[in-house]
Amino acid sequence: MKTRLCVLILTLQTLPFARSQMLFPGDGSTEPGFVPPIVGKPPPPPPAHISSAETYIPYPPPPVVPQARSEKKKPPKPPVLFTKLTSPYGPLDWATRPNDLNNLLKSLKEMINVHFTLEVKSLDEVDVDPDRNPILYRSGHFHFSFTPPQRERLRRYLLNGGMLVLNTGMGSKPFYDSAIRELTAIFPESPVRRLGPDHPIFHSYYDLSRVQYRSGVRKYGYTLDEPWFDGVTIQCRTVAIVSRWGMEIGWDAVDDDSLLGYSIESARQLGVNIMSYAIAQRAWAKNLSQAIRLVDAVSDASSANRMRLAQIEYDGEWKTRHAGLSLLLHQFNLKTDIPVKFDRLEMRLTDSRLFDCPVVYMAGHEDFRLNEEEAGALRDYLKRGGLLFAEACCGRKGFDAAFQREMRRVLPGVPLLPLPVSHPIFSIPNAIASVGITPALAAQLGTAATEPRLFAMELDGHLVVIYSPFGLAGGWELSQSPYAFGYDDASAIKIGENILLYAITQ
Repeated sequence: MKTRLCVLILTLQTLPFARSQMLFPGDGSTEPGFVPPIVGKPPPPPPAHISSAETYIPYPPPPVVPQARSEKKKPPKPPVLFTKLTSPYGPLDWATRPNDLNNLLKSLKEMINVHFTLEVKSLDEVDVDPDRNPILYRSGHFHFSFTPPQRERLRRYLLNGGMLVLNTGMGSKPFYDSAIRELTAIFPESPVRRLGPDHPIFHSYYDLSRVQYRSGVRKYGYTLDEPWFDGVTIQCRTVAIVSRWGMEIGWDAVDDDSLLGYSIESARQLGVNIMSYAIAQRAWAKNLSQAIRLVDAVSDASSANRMRLAQIEYDGEWKTRHAGLSLLLHQFNLKTDIPVKFDRLEMRLTDSRLFDCPVVYMAGHEDFRLNEEEAGALRDYLKRGGLLFAEACCGRKGFDAAFQREMRRVLPGVPLLPLPVSHPIFSIPNAIASVGITPALAAQLGTAATEPRLFAMELDGHLVVIYSPFGLAGGWELSQSPYAFGYDDASAIKIGENILLYAITQ
């Protein structure tokens, strides 16, 4: 690593960049939105670790084998937090701000008194065990791409609990576009989406629903105060983020308000939040139960009277927990002896099979919108006796606000009202008067237990929509996220069982 840093220092000292210069064919330097890099100062040499009070040899003179107390000491090395990814095109591609992570780590020490260090590696050198390199960091201005083996390596690393941070250097759009494209290729089943302002990464340490931008961002045309991270979320954990605007110039304390990036203070606070979120989520991911999808071997022909459940797909983050619903059906079967079909369906609201399912399930984290055809199909389904069971996974406000808005479109004039604890849905098969909640929700409400909270919409004396604003699916998998505003495992299972029994007996 020392050799690599020395080469980096010497190379950067000779790397001015002209807009007419091309780093490699197709690097994006001629495209709209490209921002040429401004090469920063190289990182300083590591400290010698010599105490000023120990630079002399006291009387009497030393023994025959001198042991000078002025020797350089080797204190324990702080743990590695960040691994900075290199590029085959040289440091102009990946390290124009060579001191960005060094300065961020100094800020972490000053702001929250934690001490970490960093490494510099190529992606091929990265261990797929996140304990060895918890957060991978790549910053740049140009287009970039990974090879298929590198994408597979990154996928394994991220699913194992690691985190990838892609920082758009000074807001240069070619790098941003490449970051979105690469994450889409790595996780085709989980589209990259803008993270809402209520995402835990913006609240894991500092409350950053709003941030400060430099004037250059405003001149570029972005007028909102919300932080702009795109990300890939798997099992309620965001495994990779892309910062649309430059954080590195804030970490490096570049005093130029015309640049496309966050203010120095906001950039540093975002860095602290990324660290806090990544560490908490990695610890949780290591203990995440490997829930098994229960597949019913009974054929469709012999299971006509068995209960079936469909999960609704929509244009948004619709599949937040991959096994929760199957595990709930299994628990429901054990509790009630009512046959259930484990190979649940996943379908759009416009699917003709919708009307074959007495209950459909819907969940999410972020804002979403149904198109007119989908809203009309759901309206027809509910008026014909179907039941929609929905939850804001992890208790996320983005989905909660969107769900309430969309239900007003689907059933205009029908209110979404809280169900009293005296409602039969809280009685069978489990008597539920009080529920346990997750630590995050307990801190918000100021209590470790509360009454169950469900909302419903009613048509002709029957509930057609049952909605939980608090997270359930994480409890069904026995692994609520540390940031979840939801019910604890036992309470989530009881509530889910009661809703299912109500659905098939009404």
